[in-house]
Amino acid sequence: MSKKKKIDVNNIDLEKMKEMTTDNPGLLPYAHQSGSALIKPEDKGKITGRAVAAMHSQTDMQMSQIYQQMQLLAEQAKAIKSRVEISERIYETPMNFEPLINHHYFLYQKEDDSDFLSMVAPEEWGRKKRFRKFVAEVKLLADHTWEIIRQGE
Repeated sequence: MSKKKKIDVNNIDLEKMKEMTTDNPGLLPYAHQSGSALIKPEDKGKITGRAVAAMHSQTDMQMSQIYQQMQLLAEQAKAIKSRVEISERIYETPMNFEPLINHHYFLYQKEDDSDFLSMVAPEEWGRKKRFRKFVAEVKLLADHTWEIIRQGE
């Protein structure tokens, strides 16, 4: 039979045992037993760097979307401005007929720089043109504003 070594309780160094054990082993910055999981400290600079890169990527995407929306709004504003300018020119032009809603008309500029509105398209004039410049093809809308279908050169 093998003899087991008896532990002498009186020779136990309690201070050394206290250093080797803890009430909360999960809070130790190292493994508290030889079979414990390996604990590696995290590189906080690397974690922060990845978070900042992800944040920049996300905000760049959002800024790009806002920029695209701004471009669309700027284009819409230009179209409205052009529509107002053409509409003002049309309403300052003497008309020999009553324009009808949803019909197409053609705005021209004469040699003397005055405008006139016609039902005749630029392609339909033939040889004798009564205008110097084709300004726009327009359609009268129900609210009596003019939609620009195509603009001249």
